[in-house]
Amino acid sequence: MAGTADVIEAEELRRTYAGGFEAVSGISFSVARGELFALLGTNGAGKTSTVELLEGLAPPSGGRVRVLGHDPYTERAAVRPRTGVMLQEGGFPAELTVAETVRMWAGCTSGLPEGTRRSRSMRGGGRVTGGPLDEALELVDLGRRSQVRVKQLSGGEKRRLDLALALLSRPEVLFLDEPTTGLDAEGRRATWELVRALRDGGTTVLLTTHYLEEAEALAERLAILHEGRIAASGRVDEVVAAQPSHIAFELPDGYHLGDLPPLDRLGVSSHESAGRTVRLRTHQLQQAATGLLLWARDSGVELRGLDVRSASLEEAFLKIAQDQRQEEETVR
Repeated sequence: MAGTADVIEAEELRRTYAGGFEAVSGISFSVARGELFALLGTNGAGKTSTVELLEGLAPPSGGRVRVLGHDPYTERAAVRPRTGVMLQEGGFPAELTVAETVRMWAGCTSGLPEGTRRSRSMRGGGRVTGGPLDEALELVDLGRRSQVRVKQLSGGEKRRLDLALALLSRPEVLFLDEPTTGLDAEGRRATWELVRALRDGGTTVLLTTHYLEEAEALAERLAILHEGRIAASGRVDEVVAAQPSHIAFELPDGYHLGDLPPLDRLGVSSHESAGRTVRLRTHQLQQAATGLLLWARDSGVELRGLDVRSASLEEAFLKIAQDQRQEEETVR
């Protein structure tokens, strides 16, 4: 991490729409310089409403938000040139080529690096010129597609164009809203590597995504929203570690569940069985797996279908959502 100063700060942030619907209900979090922070939640959890406040697209109904030390809404001129925004959908004119789209966007974007505006003319049949413009397209592997019209791009290529435009000003803070939607596996991995490189270069990244694997692979810390409130937050490994790991296997022929070592001694917190298949849950995976394997060795048996895995962010996310729903039903 390139420093410890918080470049994004939200304190008791609220957003209420006409009619009294409160989409964001007093949330607080911060993002340090050079950190990649993921904001997660189910549909309607308040992610987009929160990100729009951080981007300065609307004023908060209550609370306080600061980006790079400024109010992104009232001091937009001080914030916007230093940030990049990748929306869920770019909505660029379909008849423009990729090169024309980049040139148009550069002309509308303030705060591009010195010399960029002077070098953004089109030459050689419409090729985009100028270091940052060429660089942005090459970063997302669209340099060879500069003369293709936007309407002819695939869904994944359109997302890569959205990302290229967000990177034009070489931003200090980058907002990524569902950046890999529509990408194939190769494109998603390439985007992950690019985002990691940006973070390692000191760019602060706030990511929203429905791909929990993506958040787990990229983010250092996260917050999970549920109905406008933060249901869980912290380091990704800490949030995941709060959920049990799993061990599954088939009981050897002639053996029953009671023949296993005492499950509490193995560190197993709960278990279930279906036919010959046993599933164990534990917060002490190494202890449980070691004890089970030693028992199998000493008993001279094979544990067929053995599956040992740590908890995942997806499991943590689903458990948190389930707990929140149950809590709400209890209150009602």
